[in-house]
Amino acid sequence: MGQRKKKYQSGEGSKYVTRQAALRMLQLTLKNFRSLCILKGIYPREPHNRKKAQRGTPGIKILYNKKDIQFLLHEPIIWKLRDIKIFARKSSRARALRDFKALRRYIDNHPVLTLDHIVKERYPTFIDAIRDLDDCLTLCFLFSSFPSLKHVPRDQSALCRRLTVEFMHAVIVSKALRKVFVSIKGYYFQAEIKGQTVTWIVPHHFSFEPQARADVDFKIMSTFVEFYTVVLGFVNFRLYHSLNLYYPPKFPNYSDDIEKDLADEEVYVAERIAALNVSLIRTKEEDQEEEDNVVDDFPDSTDDPEKLEKIKLELERVRALKTLFQGLKFYLNREVPREPLVFIIRCFGGEVSWDRLLFVGATYEEDDKSITHQIIDRPSLSTCIPHRYYIQPQWVFDSVNARQRLPIETYMIGAILPPHLSPFVDENRDQYIPPEEKLFRDPSLQLEKPFTEDGDDDVLSDVDLGEEETLDKTEETVLDEKDKEYITSESDDEETEVKENLEREISSKEKAREEKVFEGCLGDIRIFSRTLFPPPDIRVC
Repeated sequence: MGQRKKKYQSGEGSKYVTRQAALRMLQLTLKNFRSLCILKGIYPREPHNRKKAQRGTPGIKILYNKKDIQFLLHEPIIWKLRDIKIFARKSSRARALRDFKALRRYIDNHPVLTLDHIVKERYPTFIDAIRDLDDCLTLCFLFSSFPSLKHVPRDQSALCRRLTVEFMHAVIVSKALRKVFVSIKGYYFQAEIKGQTVTWIVPHHFSFEPQARADVDFKIMSTFVEFYTVVLGFVNFRLYHSLNLYYPPKFPNYSDDIEKDLADEEVYVAERIAALNVSLIRTKEEDQEEEDNVVDDFPDSTDDPEKLEKIKLELERVRALKTLFQGLKFYLNREVPREPLVFIIRCFGGEVSWDRLLFVGATYEEDDKSITHQIIDRPSLSTCIPHRYYIQPQWVFDSVNARQRLPIETYMIGAILPPHLSPFVDENRDQYIPPEEKLFRDPSLQLEKPFTEDGDDDVLSDVDLGEEETLDKTEETVLDEKDKEYITSESDDEETEVKENLEREISSKEKAREEKVFEGCLGDIRIFSRTLFPPPDIRVC
């Protein structure tokens, strides 16, 4: 006779452990346990049967997979966390005893937590790291805008700023940006890196507003950032070497010697790199034309020629998109957000500059005659320079999403801007699509002109009049046939009276129909006159 199994020793009760049991197994504090779970990517689980998983205990408890906790038992970071705990105890004791010699020795031998092996464990290949880069970039861009806080050290914010700027330079060199969008949350960017789509959000540059501790847990977010900075550093290193760039990036030294003497060399280089306006030094020059030709080589034999044509067409569109702003020189006014626009313009081959007092790295002044577009966000200007377009910032974003340079008439100073549509919406969705979006997706869908060529608004076109005449004739023929059948069925004595009644009825119907047609024509004339001839509220310099 076999041994009888005890309750909760198999099945749902043996798969999960509570958080308190996990702390006892790992001999860690709750703070260190949370950090370890974030770094290793372990999260609580929801069982199918909570009563069995909790072994009959009432209430709702946090449950973890037992195999995950056993996996953490062999993690080397646990020993490092214990060393940090011992270091804190020894240093506090030396500080209390005023033994500064021992305190200095402890500080010099401070244990450092390395996460390289965790990154390699969670992302075995480079493509795996790029697939999980969305949250990494979003959080790093967010922390790069933070000041020094209690749970966010200044070094961490500076590191996030440096890594995000390096990543933007890699996107600029590879011309990998595909879609942009501006919302109340910030700037949405989407790039295509190594065949993978990466989307991230950059917050607006507003002043920092302190948050309550109950609303935002900066300690948990800081632990995520600690891991994401290591991941982003590895990704930047690999991207820079694949693009034949030095890492850390090197800045070409061709500026004035006077500016060098005013600042430290490291600060000088970091500021110029953060300007995003100067090309970085390459390890070797490469022929871009040869790379483009290699991309377009396809095998002649394929099972689906239509799919092959679509791929070729998409590659041609992407190639044209990479040189969208090539040959254009932009100048940014003070009120325009500098960094997002510089990043977008540089990704598509354009040149850009700004006021030297606004930020370092300006390459030309506002009075440069070679400037083609000046981006401004004001209702009017006191003076305008000829042979230059004064446009609003939305033109840059909409042109990138449309993959072509849009007409600038609707984006000039004081113009009523068209709706800024999101490029992340599925075009084949089975939902209502506004007419503005249809017109933006397909510019050929224009309203047909209902007027004559000579421009008289009170006269309808010959086509419309011909259609109305044919409708009247068909209605009259139907009425005549019905009238004939009705007349033949009546007696001869009532024939004259019936004819008179029918003539009155036909005349009244014709008058009512003519009035409706006239009112409808007037309504169409008013509507089309508004769409084709808007009020002149656009001021052009």
